[in-house]
Amino acid sequence: MSDVSWVPQSCALPTEGQPLRVAEWDALFAERLASSARPEPLRLRLGLISGPGVERRVRDLAAREAACCSFFAFTVTLGDALTFLDIVVDPAHEAVLDALSARTAAHGAR
Repeated sequence: MSDVSWVPQSCALPTEGQPLRVAEWDALFAERLASSARPEPLRLRLGLISGPGVERRVRDLAAREAACCSFFAFTVTLGDALTFLDIVVDPAHEAVLDALSARTAAHGAR
């Protein structure tokens, strides 16, 4: 799961930092992923198990990702037991969202 070949050329994160960022996403998915849905082709909705510091962690990771990959739009919404993360891309980056969705599927939902 450490392959970063799917990371688009438009990503401004230095190449050496990309595996570390992917590992951060993977850790979040492994620890907190409760659900993953694709309600629209350009939108991925993740349900993450809430807990102390989870909202802050999700917002921080999303903000850092948006800073280097401006084609992502992230929205964090708090539920009773879940923190929802909606990830939207433009049509040119649908394959990136496909790859991110596949990473969530590899971790499975609880």
